[in-house]
Amino acid sequence: MATIIIDGQSIDCTDNVTVLQAALEAGWDVPHYCYHPGLSVVASCRLCLMELKLPHPKTKEMGWAPRLFPSCQTPVKDGLEVRFDSEKITENRRHCMEYYLLNHPLDCPVCDQAGECYLQDYSRKFGDSSSRMVEVKNKNPKKDIGSKTLLYQDRCVMCSRCVRFCDEVAGTSELCIVDRGSKSEIDIFPGIPLENELQGNVVDICPVGSLLDKDFLMDQRVWSLKRAKSVCPGCSAGCTIHVDHNAGQVWRLKPRFNPGVNDWWMCDEGRFGWKHVHDPKRLNRLMVRRGAETESPDWSVLPELARFRFERAASDAGTDKIGALLSPFMSCEEAWLLVRFIRGVAPESVLAMGPVPTDGEDRTFPKGSNGSTPKFTIRAEKCPNRRGIEMVLKGAGGRVISFDAFVKLAADGALAAAWIAGGYPNDWVTKPLGSAAVKVGDLFAQDMFENAVTEAAAVVVPSCSWAERSGCFVNHQGRVQPFESAIAPLDGCQRDGQFLYALAEETGLYDAAGVRAKMAATMPAFGELHVAPEEPRFAH
Repeated sequence: MATIIIDGQSIDCTDNVTVLQAALEAGWDVPHYCYHPGLSVVASCRLCLMELKLPHPKTKEMGWAPRLFPSCQTPVKDGLEVRFDSEKITENRRHCMEYYLLNHPLDCPVCDQAGECYLQDYSRKFGDSSSRMVEVKNKNPKKDIGSKTLLYQDRCVMCSRCVRFCDEVAGTSELCIVDRGSKSEIDIFPGIPLENELQGNVVDICPVGSLLDKDFLMDQRVWSLKRAKSVCPGCSAGCTIHVDHNAGQVWRLKPRFNPGVNDWWMCDEGRFGWKHVHDPKRLNRLMVRRGAETESPDWSVLPELARFRFERAASDAGTDKIGALLSPFMSCEEAWLLVRFIRGVAPESVLAMGPVPTDGEDRTFPKGSNGSTPKFTIRAEKCPNRRGIEMVLKGAGGRVISFDAFVKLAADGALAAAWIAGGYPNDWVTKPLGSAAVKVGDLFAQDMFENAVTEAAAVVVPSCSWAERSGCFVNHQGRVQPFESAIAPLDGCQRDGQFLYALAEETGLYDAAGVRAKMAATMPAFGELHVAPEEPRFAH
């Protein structure tokens, strides 16, 4: 580990990083546009320049070099001394910011990036409040470069992050820089729109309001948004994300830095795949069917009702005639609470996991990388917690069977009572399961949407989306990753953890961390969380 001196202060640096990276990690606010830790270094924006102490070529006496050096391109070395707090650096930043603002439109009030724009931040902190520009500004057209992205070229600072991302991470190279000098522009190649499966990341890494997400355009001001730390439920990769929400509604998902899992990125499938959270067709009331009539009792009735019916079925038919089907969309805590309830009522009950949705093969990026280590992978397994449910089932022991075997038991009329959990974002019920569900004696269906299982159920328990719940998922690497609720449950619903907490005869409010602590007593893996680190102040 190298130790360097910045502005007279000694800091210990992470190995093999640049001075800029070390300064950011140590808390220095060094302005930068072109640098991003996940991309190659081009050192084009010139905002991160620093003074560097070097030996005099003749006397060998250490002194400040006459020229400035790009900190993003200078690797740390033990004993290196640099400074950012000097008149020469201040003057350089002021001139750079004046250059960037020469042709920039003063449209902050209508720009989607306002509030999280580095051009705004840097112009206030490192720029000048007045402009010497009297000539007519260059004006560039707005460009529709893809189905999800707009390019406002007149706001661009030519940092080239978007171009490098498409070349180096996506490997699809749709974006390029055309023309030279003051005429330079970002553009797509003719007939090749920006449509790769990771293209939403170019909006995230754009440090100004040049690249915009059509899905979020003009929807919310960013300073009105609240942010929750979560995990994407779209596939088994377990990308850590931020859920940006306001007034009880999710507005956008953005990736959260997590080295070794998703780094700085997420796929469009996960980014835009949350719309089912606000689907008007979602189930929103507890339903109990008694013959031809359907009642909607208060949630306080559910624990007593479920316990009475399952105990009666176990007493009449035997504890081996009780079953539960867990969903790979449940959190580990929810699954564990449901197993506790079922096994508490019927120790010989049968447990299984629902179908694991898949879509083709894993897709790796950059595309065409010819066997090199991928920088990002979209997993074929389209659920977040298959590994976690398997761990809970293994910890439960006893009779654990496959999904197909569970369906066969139900179809044979061998289940006097069963709890079937869904929570999938789309229709997941297979035709055999739908036919078998009607033969279950007393069926409790926990789900978000109506389907063949909820239609056959005696009791329908509305489930919440992942954005309304808290707990943990286990990704394909076996990493236990916590997520927190972003918004309140849909009116008429109760969080899954809360009603399952009551079913397991726990009192008070559901607390995911508290449940995990109890789980860790018999399953130590749940005591070792993988928590994404706080990211230094990188530009988006």
